[in-house]
Amino acid sequence: MVARSSEVRHSAVRHSASPGAGARRRRGAGRLAGLGLGGAALLVLLTGCDVGKTFAGFGWPQGGITPESQRMYDLWIASCIAALAVGVFVWGLIFWCVVRYRKRGNELPVQTRYNLPMEFLYTIAPILVVSVLFYYTAVVQTDVNKTSKNPDVTVEVVAFKWNWQFNYRDGQGTDANTVASVLGTSEVIPVLVLPTGRSIRFEETSRDVIHSFWVPELLFKRDVMPGNVRNVFEVSSLDAEGAYVGRCAELCGTYHAFMNFELRVVSPEKYDRFLAAKRDGKSTQEALSAIGEDPYAKTTKPFDTRRDKSNFNPATAGS
Repeated sequence: MVARSSEVRHSAVRHSASPGAGARRRRGAGRLAGLGLGGAALLVLLTGCDVGKTFAGFGWPQGGITPESQRMYDLWIASCIAALAVGVFVWGLIFWCVVRYRKRGNELPVQTRYNLPMEFLYTIAPILVVSVLFYYTAVVQTDVNKTSKNPDVTVEVVAFKWNWQFNYRDGQGTDANTVASVLGTSEVIPVLVLPTGRSIRFEETSRDVIHSFWVPELLFKRDVMPGNVRNVFEVSSLDAEGAYVGRCAELCGTYHAFMNFELRVVSPEKYDRFLAAKRDGKSTQEALSAIGEDPYAKTTKPFDTRRDKSNFNPATAGS
């Protein structure tokens, strides 16, 4: 046993002292440097183009209409680029090791060697990557969840089975007064009208079970809780006029899939005229028509309640 161990050590010494050992190490260092340069070039290439648009946002919804949605989108794209860069580097190392250290005979390789720089790299690098991602995630999350003392518009979102009510308020909290309201019914989709360029505060509450307020273009999905819980969030501005579908994103009962509404983003002038018309007692449809907007929702339609006697077993309904 001692003789074998000695043989292995001597062979290791002879191998290390062989004339080609230095050349092989230099070639290995060259390959590693080339791999690093290739990864850096890939990172520069990816950051130099609209990666999100090219790769469909890497699964993240595109077309956000608020600064908050753009910040979250940018964080996601940057994280995906970083993950790809790390992945290419790791895959390159794996394949290089497969080729470089493939089996060349039946001799057992030396089992006591180590590479201190490499061990340091694969211990410290993941910690650095996670720390950087955590830092930027915390920064963006704090910014997105930030609220202000005096937003330009405050809307109370009231969810109930299976529709929505939007109350325009003159202040924040439960003590504020409702100055105008939009109520959805089984026949009419509620249309929430909001202006561009103004900060908007949403205060959410439910009359029965947990619902979820979701407009995909806002990139916000916030649960609407019953009781004394008021889920509050703000967007600093809406940047694009248009009609956007809104949904309940929490399974809340039989007609959950049909619990839709529409967000109608208009100019500040139109919004002021709409609110004035509502205060004067006009219906939502009349107020929308007064500012030159379609009176009814364009992105979704009322659900069919199917409340008729022939709904079930129509073949035997007449018997």
